[in-house]
Amino acid sequence: VQLQASGGGTVQPGASLRLSCAPSVRLSSDYHVGWFRQFPGKGRAFIASVSLSTSMTYTADSVVGRFVIYRDNAENTVYLQMYNLEPADTAVYYCAARDGDEFDLWGPGTQVTVSS
Repeated sequence: VQLQASGGGTVQPGASLRLSCAPSVRLSSDYHVGWFRQFPGKGRAFIASVSLSTSMTYTADSVVGRFVIYRDNAENTVYLQMYNLEPADTAVYYCAARDGDEFDLWGPGTQVTVSS
């Protein structure tokens, strides 16, 4: 299974951006799909995740109110909608999946740069 994250780019502060995560195969409902980001010189930080069985979401306090994760079952895609982006959101964004306790399926990241 491969996960492909896309939708990154360079935007100005205050802009919105939507990232997409498309697994190469349809994942079972046992899976959770999540988004993480990695700042230069730092480890990966959890942003949000969604259960493919219940659509229940979990979002990090640091982005609540600005980032929204949701799934489109018909398109087999999980999205991360980001609003009011700030320069501090500049990072490489990854999507990942798990059917156990830890996220063990990872895709290549997509760069998001917020700069005026």
